[in-house]
Amino acid sequence: MKKMEIRQKQAGFFAFFISGICAISSGVVVSLLQEELGFAYGTTGTLLAMMNVGNLAAGFAAAFLAGKLGMKASAVILTAGYLIGYGAMAVFSPVALLMAAFFLVGIGKGSTINTCTILISDNSRDRTRGMNIMHSCYALGALLCPFIISAAALASSRLPMAALAVCGGVLWLTFFLTPMGEARGKESKGTDWSFLKSGKFWLLTALLFCQNGTETSVSGWMVTYFKGSGILTGTLSAYTVTVMWFATLTARMLFAFVFPIKRAERAMVFMSVGCLVFYFGLVQADSQWLAIVLLFAFSASMAGLNPTAVSCAGKMTSVASMGIMLPVASSGAILMPWITGVVAEAAGIRAGMYCNIGTCLGLLALSIAAWRMAGREKG
Repeated sequence: MKKMEIRQKQAGFFAFFISGICAISSGVVVSLLQEELGFAYGTTGTLLAMMNVGNLAAGFAAAFLAGKLGMKASAVILTAGYLIGYGAMAVFSPVALLMAAFFLVGIGKGSTINTCTILISDNSRDRTRGMNIMHSCYALGALLCPFIISAAALASSRLPMAALAVCGGVLWLTFFLTPMGEARGKESKGTDWSFLKSGKFWLLTALLFCQNGTETSVSGWMVTYFKGSGILTGTLSAYTVTVMWFATLTARMLFAFVFPIKRAERAMVFMSVGCLVFYFGLVQADSQWLAIVLLFAFSASMAGLNPTAVSCAGKMTSVASMGIMLPVASSGAILMPWITGVVAEAAGIRAGMYCNIGTCLGLLALSIAAWRMAGREKG
């Protein structure tokens, strides 16, 4: 049993690392496609939104399939989305086919998040630390994605997508070779839906909705924003993703190993304040170095929110609960990139980026509410 737990935990960390490469690369890939095919901002936003529709659908599908076929079969079926989606992007140009490809990438992303969350949560003594390490693996993958794409793009404009399809194949193989019989057996005893009656569950879901919306919109649009506003030009703009995820990786590793989070809800309040202040400064910055510094600070503030919020679910964590919480929360990642694109089309890219201030305010309000709820529970 001990070996099984270690193997499942290692698989969760490694798969989430690969998912970081595949998922975050979408923001750079959509920028490459926009340049090559001449997409308008609205089309670009729609492609990003389709990926997140797939992410939403994957969560519900994972919850259903895990109960019918088992956790491993569910993961193996759904995580093929990365391989098939990026493979299609490497070949096709019509917008409809690219929309379908981004949808499949979203399926791969959502199913990987769900599966890895359960593998790490079920096999970690300290859930908050385990989740921060897992998300650090994701951040490390995200940190590497611009280098992989840039190296592949030297040979061909579509080779980056083919390289990402290979990464998706490696992720699929990881789940295919990982035993998950214990997780399936756990579900076969019957699904506990009592979490649906918990106010805390829905509060955390709403908080993750705002976090997903803000993070996805910023990571998906920041490269395009820096190019469109003239703050950063050329290949340098693509490395803004590296800045974001280096900050994210640094913050999550600090939370996991140096400054462990003891009062999760209180910590989320401070993180939310940082997100609001630094993002407000970021969208007003007009020089490249100030923008990079503020982007780093914003990303570091955002870094701990997702793993900390998920860990607060505690004993409610299961395939079923994550199959509801994560996809419902990911609808924020569908809505905000789309809103950003629509507003950018009508009023300019800077105006579009201002929309994320609303979700930053939501983060602050909800984290304060979670802190107060935690205080009442202890009292």
